[in-house]
Amino acid sequence: MTLQSVDVKTLNNWLEHNEAVLVDVREPAEFASESIPGATLVPLSTIKISTLPPHEGKKLVIYCRKGGRGGSACQKLLAEMPDLDLYNLTGGIEAWMAAQMPVTRSSRKVLPLDRQVQLAIGTFVLISVLLGFFVNPAYFLLNGFVGVGLIIAGLSGFCGMARIMALMPWNR
Repeated sequence: MTLQSVDVKTLNNWLEHNEAVLVDVREPAEFASESIPGATLVPLSTIKISTLPPHEGKKLVIYCRKGGRGGSACQKLLAEMPDLDLYNLTGGIEAWMAAQMPVTRSSRKVLPLDRQVQLAIGTFVLISVLLGFFVNPAYFLLNGFVGVGLIIAGLSGFCGMARIMALMPWNR
């Protein structure tokens, strides 16, 4: 089966009629900060058929912040069970909130994982440039390392920095 998408309006209708089970594949801190009511947390790093909530006879809908991790989770699950009735929420929780659908929020705020990765990469590049100018030009080579990592992430969908950031204590 190919990857299927669902829009916010359709998902809301399914949830109102108890036709879908919702799974959030973000990290625990992101889920604790804000989530769609009734969703179950199963982080992308641990997702497999055996970790899913009961969903017999219902559509299984995966979501993340914007849709990227949700798509990766869907691909993982479909590789394990190709006939799974599985959907990725288009635009993720951001689209859900933009449509002014209900969200469970806590007072604890956390930066989304993608922004944490952007901050880490930006800081690394800035420091290596400064070291290249003021200490030794060989430090400019570190920027090449970052560039290769970004190319691999863009081509494969695998971001090593995101995996590392997900393991940080503030994301638990």
